[in-house]
Amino acid sequence: MTSAADRTRLFHALHQTGPLALPNAWDVASALIVEAAGAKAVATTSAGVAWTLGAPDGNKVERDRVIDLVARIARVVEVPVSADIESGFGRTADDVAETAKAVVEAGASGVNIEDGLDGVLRDVAEQAERLRAAREAAPDLYINARIDTYLRGIGDPEDRLDRTLERAAKFLEAGASGIFVPGTTDLEIVAELAKGIAAPLNVLVEPGAPAVDELAKAGARRISLGSAVAEAAYAVTRNAAEELLTRGTYGSVEGGFPYGELNALFKR
Repeated sequence: MTSAADRTRLFHALHQTGPLALPNAWDVASALIVEAAGAKAVATTSAGVAWTLGAPDGNKVERDRVIDLVARIARVVEVPVSADIESGFGRTADDVAETAKAVVEAGASGVNIEDGLDGVLRDVAEQAERLRAAREAAPDLYINARIDTYLRGIGDPEDRLDRTLERAAKFLEAGASGIFVPGTTDLEIVAELAKGIAAPLNVLVEPGAPAVDELAKAGARRISLGSAVAEAAYAVTRNAAEELLTRGTYGSVEGGFPYGELNALFKR
């Protein structure tokens, strides 16, 4: 296995060559599966991590439990790991700094840090301070600064692009490595975002979104599935349970990951 520093340098480089496609993981098994499928990095989904730890998404899970899970993933995969740390697990910039240091100690190469909390956006200066603290605490970490203007439908649609670009510029000045704008995959908007942001652009995809190559042509350098993979896995669980309990049949689990192959991922 390469060193943590080597993996972090590689993770930065992957955003320059792009597109970096990330089917997000939420536990050790899903991380191993993602890596075995050929992913160049493993990124966690905060929602999936929270659910597997018994909490709702949205800054409701304890930092130490998330860091422990990130460390478990980083120990078993050979590719770089990026941790979704929601809004930084703390009220203050110092709290975010402590989280960033803990992520690095856990072996991760990157983080996502959200600028939204409880449905609203943080003041841009406050969020920049939080990002600056993370950068000072972890100089080499890839910091993916999330901007929720589109995801939360903030402001008038005609002003949303400019507002996003303004926040992106402040966040990059504060030390962010890249910008994550979930909530839109419109190719024209993606192209405008990519043109106006002086750093790699990350977008969030779901069924019906343009294909990876189309988004890359528009300028996206990182494409994430977010919580969608975890949601699909839990849908299989629900369907299998309902089928077994109501019809007494088992078709919902057809096509499952073969036991032997899955078990072998843990024996490398």
